[in-house]
Amino acid sequence: MSWSSCPFCSQQVLSTELERHANNHFEDEDLAKDFQLAKHYHDEDIPFDLPHHISVPMQVKPKNDYELKHGCSSIMVMLKDCLECDNGTNTSILCGHVDHFQSVEFEDIGWGCGWRNIQMLTSHLVVQRQEAKEILFGGDGLVPDILSLQRWLEIAWEKGFDIAGANDFDQKIYGKKTWIGTTECAALFCSFGIRARIVDFSSASRLSTDVSGNKKRKSTPQVTTGPMDKYLNTTASTSTSNSKSINDNNFLGVKGSQLLANWVWSYFSKNNNNNDMSASIKPKPGCNRVVVTDKAPLYFQHDGHSRTIVGIQLKSLPNGMHQHSLLILDPAHKTKVLESCLSKKVGWQRYIKRGVHTLKKSDYQMCYMDHGIATEEEMEKLKILDSTRFEF
Repeated sequence: MSWSSCPFCSQQVLSTELERHANNHFEDEDLAKDFQLAKHYHDEDIPFDLPHHISVPMQVKPKNDYELKHGCSSIMVMLKDCLECDNGTNTSILCGHVDHFQSVEFEDIGWGCGWRNIQMLTSHLVVQRQEAKEILFGGDGLVPDILSLQRWLEIAWEKGFDIAGANDFDQKIYGKKTWIGTTECAALFCSFGIRARIVDFSSASRLSTDVSGNKKRKSTPQVTTGPMDKYLNTTASTSTSNSKSINDNNFLGVKGSQLLANWVWSYFSKNNNNNDMSASIKPKPGCNRVVVTDKAPLYFQHDGHSRTIVGIQLKSLPNGMHQHSLLILDPAHKTKVLESCLSKKVGWQRYIKRGVHTLKKSDYQMCYMDHGIATEEEMEKLKILDSTRFEF
């Protein structure tokens, strides 16, 4: 006798009764069928061909003793080792487990980066957060393939999440080689009760909402109620906004890409209770310090491409100044190449480290995940995506 967790209410039910139980969550018969279709592709053990080859669902590898001890996946453990041996006196903060998902030739190169980043975020959530594992994609700890993720996103739209975004795609994305952006990532995770939040970094003359390169959707920016709000100087076009301008040294008077880097540092250096860990993670003189935090990676979007930020490094310069470098996993890179460079501790910087000077786009957007699972009341609010926005 086997038991399964309902992906909607997390109740443990007999596996043979899961379909009937899940269908009871839907009033619309077609929506129930959509759920079963997505679940079918997610659980299928053989490749399918619709309309082009898509890889089968990938299971997150069990953590070995080294990973359990250090709280990282294999690629993140190797990155941690490289950062500890890096030149200079540096402070680095990393998220825990993340599996790298590369775009595959003849499958998704040129359009699939957004889906690959969603897979990377999922690989973190199902390993690091038990409450997320129990509700995401059937609760079995698998990372769905792209085709399955497309159906899950359609289900999110059908349930009322990000209606404006759904209309941009005419409610259909299954089987399409279509770019997606941060809003689609947020809508997908919010539909499971994950508290996904969006942050915009835009020049004053640009529109903020979607910078995927696939579409530009105009909206009225609003301020979220997430834990990062107190650390941001936000701008909003509505007089009813409860945004606040806080004189935080990380953001006061900072412009452009450095503002983005400071935000990323603040995100990773604050724990789930909003306590600043910066003072406790400074390295001792003459050595590097690497800390593994409990924060989830960031979906990082700009015009035409998206990547996953897994950490950030603060380098101490001889003149007393500091220099930030984002630590990024890019779907455009080959996993084997990354692993080879990291294992040899040679050449890995050119793939993973990105200094502030490389951030030359006029618009950037990020999606981050708050801890915990949304209540039923919160779920209704999450259906309307808003963003914390501030201008360069």
